[in-house]
Amino acid sequence: MDYNELLNDLVSHIDNEQDVDQKIHMLNMAKRYLHQVSPFNSEPVDCVVWVKNDTVEANDYNPNSVAPPEMELLKISIQNDGYTQPIVGWKRDFKYEVVDGFHRNRVGKESKEINTRVHGYLPLVEIKQNSTDRNDRIASTIRHNRARGKHKVEAMSDIVIELKRRNWSDEKIARELGMDSDEVLRLTQITGLAEMFADKEFSEAWTADITVQEDYNETEIS
Repeated sequence: MDYNELLNDLVSHIDNEQDVDQKIHMLNMAKRYLHQVSPFNSEPVDCVVWVKNDTVEANDYNPNSVAPPEMELLKISIQNDGYTQPIVGWKRDFKYEVVDGFHRNRVGKESKEINTRVHGYLPLVEIKQNSTDRNDRIASTIRHNRARGKHKVEAMSDIVIELKRRNWSDEKIARELGMDSDEVLRLTQITGLAEMFADKEFSEAWTADITVQEDYNETEIS
C-alpha cells in the first residue's frame, strides 16, 4: 500500500466518524503522530490541535490589555476570517494555561456565534516542554506581547519585580524580555525601588552633632 492509499484510508476512517468530539480527537491524534516525525517538530506551530474551551484557563500575570473597540474588532476578525492564530498554552494536568492568546481565548468563549461554529473548542499549540517553568512562561508571554508592541507598564513592572524575587538578574531579565538595562531599571523603580537596592551595601549614614549657643544681651531699661 503506498502513502496515498494510507492517507485516503485514514481520511475515510475519520470522515465516517459521526460523533464530532470523537472526530476531533482522532484528528488531534493524527496531527500529533505526524508531528513526531516532522522535520519541524521543534516548532510548536507545526502541531495545532483543537481543545475544549473549558480546559483553557487564563494565566495570572499577563500585562497585555485590549481596549473595548479593539476587543470588538478582534471578535469581528475571528467571525469573518476565522481563527488565523492559535492560542499558545502549556499543559498542566488536564488543563491548559494561556501563554499567549488570552483575548482570542475570551472571544472563543464569550461569542455565542463563534463558540457554536467551533463546537466549543479552541485552536491551541503547546509551548516547548523546556519552557514550562513559571519564569519561562512569564518571559514567553512578555516576548509575545512586546513583539506586538502591547503591554501595560504597571503590570510589566510587577512582572520584573517577580522575576527579581525569583533570582533572575537584571541582565537575564533584559535578555529574556527583550529590554535594555535602563528599561529594567525604570520598571523596577515603579513599584520596587526598595527591592532594587536590597542586595546593595551601604555605609552607615553619617550624623553631625551641632551645638548652637545663643548669647542673650540683656538690656536694662531704667
